[in-house]
Formats: sequence, structure tokens, C-alpha cells
Amino acid sequence: MSATPDYLNLLQSTGDFLTISRNNEWHLAPSHFTLNNGTQVNVHDTGVIEFQPALTTSKDIVLSSAVHGNETAPIEICDELIKQIILQKLELKQRVLFIYGNPKSINIGLRFVEENLNRLFNGHHTVEGIEMNDERVRAAKLEGYVSDFFARGEKGSERSHYDLHTAIRGSKNEKFAVYPFLHGKPWKKSQLQFLLSCGVNTVLMMKSPATTFSYYSSFVHGADSFTVELGQVKPFGQNDMTRFEKTKKTLIALISQSEVEYPQFNAKDFELFAVHRTINRTQDDFSFPFSDDAENFTGFAKGELLATDGDTPYYADVEGEAIIFPNAKVALRQRALLTVVPMEIDSNFV
Repeated sequence: MSATPDYLNLLQSTGDFLTISRNNEWHLAPSHFTLNNGTQVNVHDTGVIEFQPALTTSKDIVLSSAVHGNETAPIEICDELIKQIILQKLELKQRVLFIYGNPKSINIGLRFVEENLNRLFNGHHTVEGIEMNDERVRAAKLEGYVSDFFARGEKGSERSHYDLHTAIRGSKNEKFAVYPFLHGKPWKKSQLQFLLSCGVNTVLMMKSPATTFSYYSSFVHGADSFTVELGQVKPFGQNDMTRFEKTKKTLIALISQSEVEYPQFNAKDFELFAVHRTINRTQDDFSFPFSDDAENFTGFAKGELLATDGDTPYYADVEGEAIIFPNAKVALRQRALLTVVPMEIDSNFV
């Protein structure tokens, strides 16, 4: 669907960028305008809107949601923030790029249309011998918008990207974040404090490169970047938004204050896990021995069966090895399961 001639008037009067994006699933003509408070608003594409305050800023912040279209709570959070900014109920102190990753998947209420968008970043959208589709094109465009946004920031600005999700399954730790592989660079206690303020005290430390949106921003642009899981997938209208109040308040503070003060770091506030291994689905006959309602962070005794891939069984090889993101229906050669083990704060945290 093409943009209606008056979408800009509608956006200025209502701030409803979500509906405009959903009505223009794959493309929206760029436009821009300036709010009375001096904030420059730039619509780059469907689902991609940038806010540039009039004053000099110190942070360049990307807030993305709807990389999976059925993960509605983060979409609702970002929808509210965008409306507040455009209607001038919230004044910014920092540059912000909001992204609804996959508007068509929002409309059909599914994780994706043809292919999982969060497996197509860091260049994986263009692979020789694999046919392009709308999600691959979209991943390439989103990388470009993020690159352009960071390139235009003030010299020395802090870069961050929080990719907001909800998980397919419930979790023993309702909210958790994934810290991308940093290639030997230290993890930041200040980022853990930000997550804690969002109500997230559980963090997974990745140990290898990934195809995710958050890894792309971390690896290519040096941003403090996380995949943030805020709960379990629910349809629009069924989210208890009171459960996301800490997250919303912290995001508002991040974008509307020059600096945000967090409580002093205390290692006891956090549950940290290191990724132990990744199990990929390589055969059509792939299954888990546990039920569909088994929660993330469920632990297994050493020697217990975790998954069966064709003729290959996978057993827990350490006591308490816990499951994350189990999905037996992923495409062949994609990750069907992560397992994790507890870890402690060490000298690699600064």
C-alpha cells in the first residue's frame, strides 16, 4: 500500500506513527517537520522515525520493536513514547531513532512473514545462492538507517541500541536481556544498572557472533546494545502494561534527561548466565523431550535429554544446564536452543 497524501498531517495531529506504518507495510515516502519546541522529526521509511532535539545532545539512542510482529508489548511502549514526543508531552534531550522492524508481520500477528528478520542482520540478508525476499530487503534497509543515524551524531556521543522483544515461552526470570558477544571487550556495569532500572536483572552473556539486530549495532557501530526480553508474547490488548512501567519510565528518563543517575552497582542484584552451547536444527525430525510450556531458564540434571536432532541426541553435560529460546520449528540450520550456566561478576566487568 502506498502512503496517503495526508499522512504527514495525520502524523502531526495524532502522533500515530504505528498505524501509518501498518498501513504502509514495506515502504513509506520520507518526510520531515519541526515541532514547536524545535525538535526535528524525520520519517525515513515505514516504521523508521527519527527525533533530533534542537539542543546539542550527548547520546544517540536506537529503540527498536516489532522485529517479530507478534511481540506486542514493546510495540505499545514505543507507540506511546512516539505519540508523547510528537504531541509535545515529552521533550527530548537526546537523539532517538525508533524502529518498528516488520510492520507486515504486526498486521498478520506472526513473528515474521517469510523469514525470521532477527536472523538476517550483520550482512546475512544478502547471501549468494539464497533468493531475496521482503524481510531480507528490510534487514538491509534497517542496517542502513542505523548506520546513517549513528554517522550523523555528535562526535563522541554515546551510542546505544535496545531491541525490545517478548519471548515465545514464559520464563522463570520474566524479564531478561542478551548481551551480544563483545570480542574481548569488557562488559559495562553501567549498562547492567540501566537494565536493572528497566526491571531486568537477568542477563545472558553471548560468546559468539550472531545475526541479530542488537549484535549488528554492537559489532559494526560499537553501540551498547542488547536484545531485551520483557515478558511473554501476548496479542494486542492483552498485555498488562503495569508490568512494563519500570521499563517505560527508564526509557523516558534516558531520552528526556541529559544524564540519568542509577543506584550504586551491587553484583547481588543480578543473575548472570554464560551461554554454554547452541543447538541447531539440522534435520526435519527435530524434537524436545519437554512440554511446550517448559519455561526459559528451566534447569536439567547432567545426563538428561535436551533435544533430538534426527538420530543425534543432545544431553545436558553439566549439572543445572538451563534452556533458553527453545523452538523446534525453526528453519533448518537455525538455532533451536541455547543452553546457559550461571556466571559471576569478574574482572571483565568495568
